[in-house]
Amino acid sequence: MSQSESPRPFRFGVNQMTPAPADEWRAKCRRAEQLGYDVILVPDHLGMPAPFPALVAAAEATERPRLGTFVLNAGFWNPALLARDVATTDALTGGRLELGLGTGYVKAEHDTAGLPWVSPRERVDHLRRTIEESYRLLGSEDHQPQPVQKPRVPLLVGGNGDRVLRLTAEHADIAAFTGARSVRGSSTGKLEVMLAGELEERVGLYRELAAGRKEPAELNLLIQFVLETDDREAAVQPLMERVPYLTADQVLELPIGLVGTVEEMTAQVLAQRERYGFTYLTVLEPSMEAFAPVMARLRAK
Repeated sequence: MSQSESPRPFRFGVNQMTPAPADEWRAKCRRAEQLGYDVILVPDHLGMPAPFPALVAAAEATERPRLGTFVLNAGFWNPALLARDVATTDALTGGRLELGLGTGYVKAEHDTAGLPWVSPRERVDHLRRTIEESYRLLGSEDHQPQPVQKPRVPLLVGGNGDRVLRLTAEHADIAAFTGARSVRGSSTGKLEVMLAGELEERVGLYRELAAGRKEPAELNLLIQFVLETDDREAAVQPLMERVPYLTADQVLELPIGLVGTVEEMTAQVLAQRERYGFTYLTVLEPSMEAFAPVMARLRAK
């Protein structure tokens, strides 16, 4: 973050990934609101909750949080159907929707859905068409249904590649970084983590591409794990099997993880805001309770 920039206020989201019956789903959404989360999010993977009905149910159970897709797989959607669902969901949630979109990265899900799996370039091209055409439709006075939010439903775009970052710079209100990348040549959905310097380079490229914007985008980071502990090195040992090519020190420095006491994790978040500019943090559902004390400490600063 440049010295001339004053940071945005923090925002915090939780990605609710586990399907649940109605009462249980509403209860965990209410719990997220009680803990202070600003955004309740739902992913777009087979085997997980369908995003739009899940967000409508979340809206009925809560009053304050905004509601977002994190992120829709553009390959599952065409612009006309997406525009219809976005407008309907925005209306049914009282204008609380934030639309998150990405290219998708798991071939098996496309195969199961009977949808074509295309090259990375074609997936980015489809993401661009989906964004531009769906927002053209949503912005038309003739489109029915109409979204509640004006001038538009906020757009989050997730991804780290050069062409996705260019698209994000052109169109997104929120630029979302995963701190991980698909393994080159793999279509299984396997990801490899990005070290701090690599993520810094990606954020730097985004800033270059977005230099001409009138309004800067909010920068989001997905936190993959939150481990409260008095012994940081011991706490990450179970993770080492997943990343055998990293040392314990490297794992502790990963931007996608918070490890330590509440005070240490709070300091990590503040340091990442200073280094990268991240002010909107998303945690996964299993970390919802563990992150809450950190979130409360950050709000008090």
